[in-house]
Amino acid sequence: MNEPRITPEVIASHGLSPDEYQRIEQILGRAPNYTELGIFSVMWSEHCSYKSSRVHLRKFPTTGPRVVQGPGENAGVIDIGDGWVAAFKMESHNHPSFIEPYQGAATGVGGILRDIFTMGARPIACLDSLRFGNLDAPRMKYLVDGVVRGISGYGNCIGIPTIGGETSFHRSYNGNILVNVFALGVTTRDRIFTGTASGVGNPVIYVGSKTGRDGIHGATMASAEFDEASEEKRPTVQVGDPFTEKLLLEACLEIMDSDAVVGIQDMGAAGLTSSSFEMAGRAGTGVRMDLDRVPVRESGMTPYEIMLSESQERMLIVAKRGREDEVVRTFEKWDLNAAVVGEVTDDAFVRLIWHGEEVAAIPVDPISTEAPVYERPMSAPQRVIPASLDRQHIGDGDLTEELFHLIASPNLCSKRWIWEQYDTTVRTNTIARPERRDAAIVRVKGTGRALAMTSDVNPVYCSLDPYEGGKQAVAEAARNIAVSGGRPVAITDCLNFGSPERPEIMWQFAECIRGISDACVALGTPVVSGNVSFYNETEGRAVLPTPTVGMVGILEHDTDGREIAFAEAGLDIVLIGETRDELGGSEWQQRTMPDAVAAPPRVDLDREKSMVAFFLTAYEHRLLHSAHDLSNGGLAVALTECAMDGIGCHVELAGHADAIDAIALLFGESQARAIVTTSQPDAVLRIAHQHGLAAMRIGRTEVATFLIERNGVPLIRTSTPELGRIWRSAFALLLGGDRIEDVIRGVGEEVQLLSP
Repeated sequence: MNEPRITPEVIASHGLSPDEYQRIEQILGRAPNYTELGIFSVMWSEHCSYKSSRVHLRKFPTTGPRVVQGPGENAGVIDIGDGWVAAFKMESHNHPSFIEPYQGAATGVGGILRDIFTMGARPIACLDSLRFGNLDAPRMKYLVDGVVRGISGYGNCIGIPTIGGETSFHRSYNGNILVNVFALGVTTRDRIFTGTASGVGNPVIYVGSKTGRDGIHGATMASAEFDEASEEKRPTVQVGDPFTEKLLLEACLEIMDSDAVVGIQDMGAAGLTSSSFEMAGRAGTGVRMDLDRVPVRESGMTPYEIMLSESQERMLIVAKRGREDEVVRTFEKWDLNAAVVGEVTDDAFVRLIWHGEEVAAIPVDPISTEAPVYERPMSAPQRVIPASLDRQHIGDGDLTEELFHLIASPNLCSKRWIWEQYDTTVRTNTIARPERRDAAIVRVKGTGRALAMTSDVNPVYCSLDPYEGGKQAVAEAARNIAVSGGRPVAITDCLNFGSPERPEIMWQFAECIRGISDACVALGTPVVSGNVSFYNETEGRAVLPTPTVGMVGILEHDTDGREIAFAEAGLDIVLIGETRDELGGSEWQQRTMPDAVAAPPRVDLDREKSMVAFFLTAYEHRLLHSAHDLSNGGLAVALTECAMDGIGCHVELAGHADAIDAIALLFGESQARAIVTTSQPDAVLRIAHQHGLAAMRIGRTEVATFLIERNGVPLIRTSTPELGRIWRSAFALLLGGDRIEDVIRGVGEEVQLLSP
């Protein structure tokens, strides 16, 4: 077999340093051949080995009374009661989505779904967390359109609802967008499967689509920053087929109903390489594979290409000896490829055979235990961040235009243009569609329970203070679960950062992890799965630190919880929590003072824990008619979102935070706050005070009216139809090229879908 000669240039092109190559020679006791070099390069890539993050990830709390499976498997698993479990995880597909947005986003969805059903769970819901640059940046509207179409195209076709998530915009993502996808599935505790290759002599079976040349070195590409030649990396983006994945899903769940399967693993990043090595590594065994038997769709493929391909919709199964024909027949019944390609061995090597010759022999354990682990240098940036914004304080007066500009901005307007392209109700489990509650809710049929899920992070906060930003991501996720009626249980994460080779980036990373860890300990939400995505930068310009948190909570009764919208007129409005002059990193500051710097809001974890307890108690006593947490945009924006069904409010804020000016009062983003409506305000106030929370009745709901005053002076005066028009129409108008001023005046036409 003719292979390229290994030179220093070839080694460098595989993302390996001279020291790493020397370590490979020591492990093998010889120089690697080209196929072996490729295998080491992907297994030791940042994307697969976590070589820069592993020392920090160990600090996460990963155990708890409901944790069934923590980090290390394809997905985390929690106990949701009565023998049922939920498997969930979040992953990134950032680099592929920037290069080819439709396929990049689509295959991100396909990959995260395989992570769920390889655990034996049927996927029932997806979320997405999307970060784009300024809408007027080059290619940005095309990227928005392509990513949304990719997510909808894959999810809709396979029949898994995308029921929530978040989308935000910041100039730091102009050259490197982020596409994070979350999936959750359910099964019973006795039907959990793991990716293990145990049982010497057991057959190794390849199932799913044929292997092609798409996606080769995708993991390596995801472990490097972008440059001017990034467009040339288009061939490393995989191509997905949701219809094949639907067949694969059903075939896998069917064979799992038998007792023929010993272990099963998705061929995700690094494809056949990662699946074979990881399965053998977990079991302490070896694997021998005959690559001539691997189904391929292109002629002339080499062992190097077969092992490194990231073609989609493929799985590797270890079956019980003697049951291989049953497995093959099951997958062929679903019109899928299936082939016995090898067997489990006892020599702790992965050995590859090609045309009767051994073309690779790599010890399993050293590829992980001796993989590089770097304690990268860290240094905090030399900067002084003031505690508060240096700004002119505004006296009480009409700030309606300020509110209009905020709710028409890309970050705060309705994203219905996005989620209306998703099938949000397929499979009939969805209780809360997007923008109806702070968390997405799905029922678990047959149990009477429901699951709440949300994804949260404020990258601007994380850039100003990574520790506080990490805490805030978990705290806001917990609030979103609690105000929606659930008890927060556990998290997954998707940690998106720039190059780990830069000390300031590693400092951001470590501080965010410290904040997330402290919040998870305080709120009792351990980390059960996750993903790290480094090198999100272009030509030295990194994205904001974006440690996305996906949280899952449990509703003991699927009728628990209330929606965001004011339900009827005549209800009392109660504000829970304290408002301080905290505008650093706020949406108001970014709009009006984009170059200013100030500390983000501080997160009091004791108060956040009390907020969760308050909502669980209030819902238990059936006291609430609506509930909404306060986050981006502050109090005025939260009240606006509550008024989107036409029931507005008359609010009087005298007596609440009287010492701060109207801007901080209306648009400050202090944490641990929420708006609830009730017909029993005294009971709500009593429960809040019992939990040590400030609480105050601030007004009543009214039809069509939207009036916020302080001491009788109107601060915001408009109507719910006017607010609804601006909020609902803004995103499509902005995509069509309109300015925010045009949106507010009602000029322009909504776009339905952009052309690529």
